[in-house]
Amino acid sequence: MKEEIFIPKMGQTMTEGTIEKWLRKDGDTVKKGEGVVEIMTDKITTTIDSPADGVLQILVEEGNTVPVGEIIGEIV
Repeated sequence: MKEEIFIPKMGQTMTEGTIEKWLRKDGDTVKKGEGVVEIMTDKITTTIDSPADGVLQILVEEGNTVPVGEIIGEIV
């Protein structure tokens, strides 16, 4: 089963986030709760953790800005 990594809504006015840095590479094995990506908004930069144990598949590359809720990676 795959788990999605998405841009969470972190504030009432937040509409998008920029993928600042992937902390792991595509194809890396990750554990649940391990930081995998840094997301930058107009107010903060935060780390998104892996939702499950598995292998990271990156769907959106660093530097791209995507809307809240968009899937940026998966754990398979």
